[in-house]
Amino acid sequence: MSVRDRRRVSNWLLTICVMLLGMIALGGATRLTGSGLSIMDWRPVTGMIPPLSHAEWERQFALYQNIPQYKILHDGFGLAGFQKIFWLEWTHRFWGRVIGLYLMVRLVMFAVQGVLTRGLIIRLLVFFVLGGLQGAIGWFMVASGFREGSTAVEPVRLVLHLSAALILYVAILWTALSVRYPRVEAVPDAVAGRRTRGLLHGALGLVALTIIAGGFTAGTHAGFVFNTFPLMDGHLIPEGYAKLSPFWFNWIANIPAVQFDHRLLATVTVLMIGGVVLSGVRADLGPRAHAGVALLGWAVLIQYALGVTTLLLVVPAWAGTVHQTFAAVLLGIGVFTMHALRGAKRGRVVSGG
Repeated sequence: MSVRDRRRVSNWLLTICVMLLGMIALGGATRLTGSGLSIMDWRPVTGMIPPLSHAEWERQFALYQNIPQYKILHDGFGLAGFQKIFWLEWTHRFWGRVIGLYLMVRLVMFAVQGVLTRGLIIRLLVFFVLGGLQGAIGWFMVASGFREGSTAVEPVRLVLHLSAALILYVAILWTALSVRYPRVEAVPDAVAGRRTRGLLHGALGLVALTIIAGGFTAGTHAGFVFNTFPLMDGHLIPEGYAKLSPFWFNWIANIPAVQFDHRLLATVTVLMIGGVVLSGVRADLGPRAHAGVALLGWAVLIQYALGVTTLLLVVPAWAGTVHQTFAAVLLGIGVFTMHALRGAKRGRVVSGG
């Protein structure tokens, strides 16, 4: 691939990553506004077309009136109220289809032009399939909200949907960076590079765990209680942390434990990334890795502040949406930094992807 073609392909893949961030933001807004259960059927192709007649609107509304969320939370809010929540969920699903269409159309165009290698074509086709699977996981999640007495989706399925989206996002981002920077460059300060890279591995693991804990916080609505910081209603460890049995079940279903775990993991993540910054900011890691380390330090502070703000304001939709989306931004910066540090174990410049 020529330098020009590498830039074209990487720009395309990076655009998809930005679109995925938009998808994550829409998902957060959909959840926080209670819009996610407003569409009762899953039509992967024809679902791109919204209701075009009053009769179709009435049909969709009649379907929604049969589920517990309407009867418990929205009884009597009328067709106009239904349309408000419908449009947000429809936009979320529509955006996912647009991403898939954009990926496949450009993939075909680049393949016909002979720009892509065979291995890259196969990898991108796998991404397309995984994107379709993500849509199916989304419906699997939504369907859990139709059960008797439910007003929201099951937290475990919500976390599964979010995790699958982030895995796809990271995979596409890493591929975009590998296309753009095909050569693994040795880090000038090898000792600091290895140390920073090792700390970054741990930090990225903590970021992932914190996001998962955040998914359970969102799914159990744990953010709407204990809205004080740094203590939880006057306690360092909240009362009732271990009230469920078996003990591990507290981590996914017990509101005091779920929120405490998310707070604790977020704090440890800040400290771990602080170690990454201290290790790498003054070392000669190369321009990309140095920029990544600095950005990572600022990003984790912003994300922590967003989390505290969201908690103290009792999870307004705008704050919760920004907090969820910026978690993916933080993860992306970490992936960028890790990619730039690929050569930390090497003493020379070598080829690689």
